[in-house]
Amino acid sequence: MTKRQLLIIALAVVVCAGAGAGAAWWLTHSKRPADTLTLFGNVDLRQIELAFNDSERISAVLVQEGDRLAKGQVVARLDVSRLQPEMAQVEAQTAAQQAVVDRMHAGNRPQEIAQAKAGLAAAQADALVAQGQYQRAASLWSATSGRAAVSRQDVDNAKAAADAAAAKLESQQKAYELELIGPRREDIAQAEAQLSASQAQLVLLKQQLADAQLVAPIAGVVRARLMEPGEMATPQRPVFTIAETDPKWVRAYVNETDLPRLHPGMAASVTVDGFSSHAYKGWVGFISSVAEFTPKTVQTPELRTSLVYEVRVFVIDPSDDLRLGMPATVHIHLAPADGSGR
Repeated sequence: MTKRQLLIIALAVVVCAGAGAGAAWWLTHSKRPADTLTLFGNVDLRQIELAFNDSERISAVLVQEGDRLAKGQVVARLDVSRLQPEMAQVEAQTAAQQAVVDRMHAGNRPQEIAQAKAGLAAAQADALVAQGQYQRAASLWSATSGRAAVSRQDVDNAKAAADAAAAKLESQQKAYELELIGPRREDIAQAEAQLSASQAQLVLLKQQLADAQLVAPIAGVVRARLMEPGEMATPQRPVFTIAETDPKWVRAYVNETDLPRLHPGMAASVTVDGFSSHAYKGWVGFISSVAEFTPKTVQTPELRTSLVYEVRVFVIDPSDDLRLGMPATVHIHLAPADGSGR
């Protein structure tokens, strides 16, 4: 045989041996699950549209697109030139009503009670004098049968004066008793209700003044600045769109055949094209229980294997490298994690 024929035979033997080894490996390993499941998806994160609670003209916008925000940071302000005087007026009304309530709870002062008592004593003296004059006039009239210096008119006048003094005495007695008792419970309740109304209005105005400052509810990044100073803000018109930087996740999809191999908490790593040398740690946080599409009501085994389910793989990104919509590759380690995946 020629050298060429021998070389062809040798190559054929090598190819057959390789094919046999490959077939043997496939027979022994084809049904064994891989240690890592690779999925493809895109970076996703939450976004909020931030608006004022009240309708007023914007006086200042303090941040730009791309600025990083801390939770609680003031990002815009409303004009409060009309709100501040209104709040000052309600504060004064509340203070005045509080003084009324305090006075009612404290009751009458000792000097007021002493004054009422002195008035009662004076009324008693006047009533005693008037009653004595009437009795003397009546006695003279009866003793002289009307022939004395006292006329019937004098007797009637004395009687009227005595009755008036008695009425004044009774009035002073009641006034003195009222001073001792103090304000009525109903009057106190009414004053307290008016105070509560003033306090509630003051609280509302203070909240409106606080709401005049638009505050970032989360730490994030400004994606869009939608309004400018001088524009009229309303609760329906957002001023900013803010992207939340934590948490971030990759929205990927897994085949129906691989679904039983996943469970929440499994460790994962994420890579993106822009940072191919760096793998971000993560974990499986959500696995959808509903397929993204259902081909037919009656499904053959071939159709069932084409179903996909959404998987969210949360990513630890302390340097904020990942951006919304960025393509990402997820490598899920099929060995069970410690439960948190972190």
